[in-house]
Amino acid sequence: MPHEILFSEKQRFTQWWLWLLLIGINGATLWRIIKPLQNGTAPASYTGIILSITISLLVLLLFLLFRLDTEIREDGVYVRFFPLHIKFKCYSWSSISRLYVRKYAPLKEFGGWGVRYGSNGKAYNISGNDGLQIEFTNGKNLLIGTQKPAELSAVLLRNGQFIYSAR
Repeated sequence: MPHEILFSEKQRFTQWWLWLLLIGINGATLWRIIKPLQNGTAPASYTGIILSITISLLVLLLFLLFRLDTEIREDGVYVRFFPLHIKFKCYSWSSISRLYVRKYAPLKEFGGWGVRYGSNGKAYNISGNDGLQIEFTNGKNLLIGTQKPAELSAVLLRNGQFIYSAR
């Protein structure tokens, strides 16, 4: 029987500059292919054309599919960075020594957004600079980006107490 979901958040890449960049790259790729054809010049390699179009469209499709799903349930924290993770990864309360919502510097601490590794551990983030910092009993750290820091903080606290038992 699934545990009750206390908090749920779904995030996607919605930054206008990112989509402008991706569409610009696809447009430049297509222009590079179409321009020689307009001049009556045969392309150097049809294989190269097909490969270029395929790669640029796959990157665009991948960004359309990317989604960060976070859930706080009675038995732990669940996270999925789809399509890299098909199923949720569950971090049980017993494996967590401390967690809290905090501000962070995505570029400075993790080198950007996405699935990132930095000196402070691993991060799953889509945008912004708010995150759920998880410190595990094994000494590892995970930061999960959130666009709902106040709601997440409220769910983690019940009557001034964390909803899990720290060791």
